[in-house]
Amino acid sequence: MLLGWHYMEYYSNAYAMNQYLASLGYIVLSVNYRSGIGYGLNFREALNYGASGASEFNDVMGAAFISRAARCGWCAHRFLGGSYGGYLTALALSRASNLFAAGVDMHGVHDWNLELPTFSPNYDPREHAETARVAFESSPMSSVSTWRSPVLLIHGDDDRNVPFAETEVLVEALRRQKVEFEELIFPDEIHDFLLRRDWVYAYQASAEFFHRKLVK
Repeated sequence: MLLGWHYMEYYSNAYAMNQYLASLGYIVLSVNYRSGIGYGLNFREALNYGASGASEFNDVMGAAFISRAARCGWCAHRFLGGSYGGYLTALALSRASNLFAAGVDMHGVHDWNLELPTFSPNYDPREHAETARVAFESSPMSSVSTWRSPVLLIHGDDDRNVPFAETEVLVEALRRQKVEFEELIFPDEIHDFLLRRDWVYAYQASAEFFHRKLVK
């Protein structure tokens, strides 16, 4: 992640959150995982990333192992990269709850087959069986049965980028498995929150959640 105040408000807010957590004594590792920008086209359009294979999850796991090797203790990743950051948070908790003690998932993608029609209106999973299969296997919902760690889910219910249904589907699955979760839902909010007070509330709730779950 860009080290400093980003020229895009969303990432500037995320940098502020990193600084806030650091001020509370947390070690913050902010990963520019593959499919991010700044390292060329091959990095940005990485092989099998996102709905085509979730290859960027390898970078999440690499960061976790580096943290443990550096004796940082119990690794608890949290991501504030928007829908994609929430997606990777959910993927980390569903695939590796043994490594990730807790997570905050802000408007994350949980099933790519629900998300893809947002950007490709003609996409119909029933007509693209192989694509739909890979997309689902690249989603947190495909491995939700191994999810054990507590999570805070944050979403605006008028999100036009990541349908609110993504959080509803995940909540039902977590409830069936008796996985501990909390929700912070903002009525009438969109993906990139319009109201500053909602950003502040979301970030304060995130820090408070980590304190309750991780500080002994």
